[in-house]
Amino acid sequence: MPHPSIAAVETAWSDLRALVGEEHMRASMMEDAVDDVLPQMVIEPGTAEEVAGALKIATGAGLKVIPRGGATKMGWGNSPRGGELILSTRRLNRVVEHAWGDMTATVEAGCTFQHLQETLAAHGQRLALDPLWPEHATIGGILATNDSGPLRVRFGSLRDLIIGITLALPDGTLAKSGGKVVKNVAGYDLPKLATGSLGTLGIITQAIFRLHPVPRESRTLSFATSDDATSHGEGMNALVLAIQDCNMVPTGVQVRAGSGSAPEVDLRFEGTAAGCEAQTEQTMRLESGARRIESPADVWNAHAELFRGSEDCVVCKFSVLPADLGVFLESIRTVTEPLHLPWKLVAQAVGAGYLRFERCDSSAVISVLHDLRKKLETRGGSLVILRCPHEIKSTMDVWGSAGDALALMRSIKAQFDPTGVLNPGRFVGGI
Repeated sequence: MPHPSIAAVETAWSDLRALVGEEHMRASMMEDAVDDVLPQMVIEPGTAEEVAGALKIATGAGLKVIPRGGATKMGWGNSPRGGELILSTRRLNRVVEHAWGDMTATVEAGCTFQHLQETLAAHGQRLALDPLWPEHATIGGILATNDSGPLRVRFGSLRDLIIGITLALPDGTLAKSGGKVVKNVAGYDLPKLATGSLGTLGIITQAIFRLHPVPRESRTLSFATSDDATSHGEGMNALVLAIQDCNMVPTGVQVRAGSGSAPEVDLRFEGTAAGCEAQTEQTMRLESGARRIESPADVWNAHAELFRGSEDCVVCKFSVLPADLGVFLESIRTVTEPLHLPWKLVAQAVGAGYLRFERCDSSAVISVLHDLRKKLETRGGSLVILRCPHEIKSTMDVWGSAGDALALMRSIKAQFDPTGVLNPGRFVGGI
């Protein structure tokens, strides 16, 4: 699409101000930049209808739109090919309905996760999810990035928890799918399609979730494995598989590892005090060669800690078959030790996790990333770069290979956003 004319842009700015009000539109500042792209304007619609109307105006004028929620993950994805307008969902921040009798909640996209949980807790319920930075991350952003944490091992991912969604499409349409009932089989599965799409199909304005009770009690156990540099993670794998093979129902099974240290395994039980104690005793009877250690104070936030500190670090999200986690740990050691490259890993028993490298040399890190990605992709896994210096992002696709799915993904993008208005270039394959 050609660049919009000056007249078309000025008309669009005027129409957008009239739509949302002068006080909810401003010129962008340096902190609004996404990688090396600085949009011209930031707009904050107050309703789903205003979001849809803003998209229709932008599309008509040929403006590229970058959606934004809490801005906690704006660095994720490839650098945008352009973007004149940031559309913020900050004002769409209500918990619309908590149907506690049906154990469902309807919430606007700009509501922070923490605010939602505090509202649900008043009736002893929760959204069984533990995303990054809950005090700032918004529901829309969490859905767009498909962000989940340790609770996934028990309650599933976001696609298992969402049952309804409203999307504002580039042509100004508000598309709705799903409903407040937990079982919903009619129509197109828009909630699952929008989850993880990085705002490239439409802007999420509202979502409906199934809920779970807040547990009465919680117990965390941590174990040090007997693994050393030659054991290929066998002790860690043995413990994790033993936990999965027995009849216990943990709500967290987590592996922490790093350069120069043996893996440690964390286990969480939730429920009644008696139930937690019974499962704790059963765990202690497992013959795994591991020994119990004191659990770190913030053990279930270990994945968020990987993002702290130096801007020069590289943080990736990976997926691997659960039984291959030990092999993956050995692969990391093999490729990093000759380069003296420090690393840390936090992984869930489902085979998904985060991996951090301290950047010593860009070329060395890039070589390691290519090597590990190739190893994972040949075994059906993936390696996505979430955070890295721009010099690394500019040399490689952060997503990796989409395989046979890319043609289908492009077809879906063309159906929802035929002129490429939303987040151009940031998703898989430059979508």
